[in-house]
Amino acid sequence: MKLEHLERAFEAIGARFQVEVHPGALRWDGTKISSGYSLNIGHDRHGQYFTVSGDEESLATAEFLLLNQKKHDRHLLLLAKSEGGKRKDRFLCGHDEREWFIAAVPGSASTVMQAKEALKPATVRQAQARKGLNARQANTRHNVAFRRQGEWFFVPLDKPLAVDPKLILRHEPISRSGGGKPHLVEQLYRTGGEVVYVHQNYPRGLTPKQYEEVLLRRPTAKRWSWRQMHRNPGVYARGSVRHPDHETIVLHDWCRVLMNEEHLSPSRSNLAFLD
Repeated sequence: MKLEHLERAFEAIGARFQVEVHPGALRWDGTKISSGYSLNIGHDRHGQYFTVSGDEESLATAEFLLLNQKKHDRHLLLLAKSEGGKRKDRFLCGHDEREWFIAAVPGSASTVMQAKEALKPATVRQAQARKGLNARQANTRHNVAFRRQGEWFFVPLDKPLAVDPKLILRHEPISRSGGGKPHLVEQLYRTGGEVVYVHQNYPRGLTPKQYEEVLLRRPTAKRWSWRQMHRNPGVYARGSVRHPDHETIVLHDWCRVLMNEEHLSPSRSNLAFLD
């Protein structure tokens, strides 16, 4: 697989790029199992670099195209074709404050700007439309419509929020399912949402009905370390928000907390990167 064009594209935004070939897994009869390709960010003594890795067969059948590049912004948008061209995945690669990142992009974006907008939740896009932000203003991390830190958006409220002080969580970590370094919020308040039971075997959570079904099939699961959580609650933050890869932000009033839309993209399965 020749990817010299990608090496030049990453060099143009100030990044390094490498291809890493790994041996594929074997079936019982000795035939190879294709593992597919994976995008990640590696580290060596020279710093960070972007990688695409996989077994020889997966890399030979995948095609990577540069859709768009913004050198001054240090971002580019990749299109990855696999499964004979039937599957098309988009990845936004770039630099955000202190670190390089990769994000799987939902939809059919063809430019860096479209990819950034596709990653914004509908509530964020509606807020920036109400405030009349132009494209340049909407592309900043701090504006009148929202604050952003990594994959998290903080949207100011139009009306004061009535909060029970006893329910405010102090120095609460927030992170997307699947891992990554958490963002630490000085004050967090959750309301509503669906009750789910979470375990390492079920990281996205089970509804009470699904939980009971699991216990019926596997009575020993009752002794597992389950956590009762709320899926899709209203989440609000106030005070400082800290993360080692980002500048600390301070929210002087309660803001709605929303994660980007990366979880909507099937391309997430080809990402090993977690910030």
